[in-house]
Amino acid sequence: MSKILIIGAGRSSSSLINYFLSNAKQYNWHITIADANKKAVESKISEYNDVATAVEFDVTNTTLREKLITESDFVVSMLPAFMHGDVAKDCVRLGKHIATASYVSNEMKELDAEAKRKNLLLLNECGLDPGIDHASAMHVIHKIQAKGGKINNFQSFCGGLVAPESNDNPWGYKFSWNPRNVILAGQGTAQFIEDGHLKFIPYNRLFTQICTINVDGYGSFDAYANRDSIGYKEPYGLTDVKSMLRGTLRQTGYCKAWNVFVKLGLTDDSYKIKNSNSLNYTSLLQSFLPTGNGTVKEKLISFMGKEIDEEIISMLDFLELFNNKPIILKEGSPAELLQSLLEEKWLLKPGDKDMIVMQHLFEYELNGESKKLTSSLVVIGDDEVHTAMAKTVGLPLAISIKNFLTGKFKLYGVQIPIVKEIYEPLLLELETLGIKFIEKEL
Repeated sequence: MSKILIIGAGRSSSSLINYFLSNAKQYNWHITIADANKKAVESKISEYNDVATAVEFDVTNTTLREKLITESDFVVSMLPAFMHGDVAKDCVRLGKHIATASYVSNEMKELDAEAKRKNLLLLNECGLDPGIDHASAMHVIHKIQAKGGKINNFQSFCGGLVAPESNDNPWGYKFSWNPRNVILAGQGTAQFIEDGHLKFIPYNRLFTQICTINVDGYGSFDAYANRDSIGYKEPYGLTDVKSMLRGTLRQTGYCKAWNVFVKLGLTDDSYKIKNSNSLNYTSLLQSFLPTGNGTVKEKLISFMGKEIDEEIISMLDFLELFNNKPIILKEGSPAELLQSLLEEKWLLKPGDKDMIVMQHLFEYELNGESKKLTSSLVVIGDDEVHTAMAKTVGLPLAISIKNFLTGKFKLYGVQIPIVKEIYEPLLLELETLGIKFIEKEL
């Protein structure tokens, strides 16, 4: 029997948990799910009590954490990315495999050598983005290279959005994953390669320097650059590529409206506003605007100048920023206060469906000819719990862990799904679950 420990049962974990539970008897697994909300977990596993156990969990409780890891064979960390480090260190010290959907951290890299010595797998970046993006891109890259083609331009974009049938707000956005990550998205400087030149976009310009991506059947989307597109040149085997860009997708108009918050400073998470519940969102907005005459809305229009229009004003109106809506938090950073508001306004309501959109663009030379190819994915969620985000984050992780435990690949140390042993069986099974890329020559 393989004992699998899942730490964290938040909004992105539902499909992962269901996959393990539904396959537990076939593969002789026992699943332990550790979460701060034990009752919520118990409701999820009520029909699987013979193969699953719920445990109340606090990641800072080192004694309990070590006990649970010691009793397991494979650990799946669905915790926020900054919490993986201590769990991973325990896993390597105690001789256990671990997998996450998060980017490979420096802490994880430092464990690589010891993990390899102990034949332990540290699987990372095996969710949606990063994860499915790696697997699907490498599938096409290796296919082009096997034919003798040379890739000159690679672009990859992904967005967790709201499905058209549930899109009832002017932002075209609802939360299907960690809201904090959305609020802080893009902070830092984006770097990529364009026509052989290194390019940078600082945070204060990120949401104004955007491009448009078209996806058949779903229209156009705004796309802004991710922080680091260059770091994947070598892992992807694209050291000679002339242009390389990885980016995030949003509904058209979102970026120019979000730029208002960036320019005002409302996404700043570096300090706290005390007694913030004595304010309302209109007075908060006013506090970030230069002194002047007129209403808050008029001052904002003057402050933003050409960077604001009626569509943006309508989007801000939807958030009730101009009608003295009370602030609930007693203390919070500007980013936290904004997040509190958006969690109310961008909530997936009962029956709402989210949508994942991903597209890769390849420009390459083959037999002296220039060619273009797109590989596109659209996934629609079932409802507000069984979301497309949960499917595309959780299923790649669960499938890859199953493939490792059943011997489909034997790789150790820090790994991400860019090698055929991992991505080929992963993509094949994802297709059977409705997560399928459509390739199109342009």
